[in-house]
Amino acid sequence: MTPLRLAVLIGSTREGRVGDRIGSWFAAHARRRDGLVVEEIDLAGYDLPTALPAEPTPAMREFAGRVARAEAFVVVTPEYNHSFPASLKQAIDVAYDEWQAKPVGFVSYGCRSVGLHAVDQLRTVFTALHATTVRDTVGVDLLDGEPTGHAEERLRQDVRLLLDELCWWGLTLRDGRAARPYAC
Repeated sequence: MTPLRLAVLIGSTREGRVGDRIGSWFAAHARRRDGLVVEEIDLAGYDLPTALPAEPTPAMREFAGRVARAEAFVVVTPEYNHSFPASLKQAIDVAYDEWQAKPVGFVSYGCRSVGLHAVDQLRTVFTALHATTVRDTVGVDLLDGEPTGHAEERLRQDVRLLLDELCWWGLTLRDGRAARPYAC
C-alpha cells in the first residue's frame, strides 16, 4: 500500500515560539509509524502576504502545492486570546481546493486550556473548506514544562489515537477521491 502523506503544519511565526519544537516532537512520533510519510511545513519559512493579492506570489504557490500533495494534516497551533494565530489563518486562506476531502488533526498548546479554544475555532474554518476534522487532539500544557512520567505517557497515547484517526480517515478519503473526485 502507498504510504499516506501527512503534513505537520507549524502555525506560529512569533519570535520565541515553542511551536517548532512541539511540531518536530510530534513529527518524530509520526515518523515511527508504518504507512506514513511525514513532512513538516513551518509557516515561519514562508513570506506569505498579509493581504491576498489578485495573483498568487511564488510563496503562495509553493505553500498551496505542498498542501495539495498532502493527504492528511496535523495543525500545530498555540492559543492566542482564545483563538489561533493570524499567520495560520492567512496560510489556510492561501489554499482552498487543496484542503478539500482531507482529514485534519490538531496538536495545540497553551496554558490551562492547552489550546483547545484555538482548536474549536479551527474546526469551524476547516469545515468551511470541506475538510474533515478528527475528534481527538493532542494538547500540550506549557505550565507543565517538559512532560515526564504520567504526562509523557498520556501524550504518547494521545499521539497514537490522533494518528489512528488520521490514518483511517486519510486512507478512506484517498480511496474516495480516487473513485469519485470531490466536487462541491
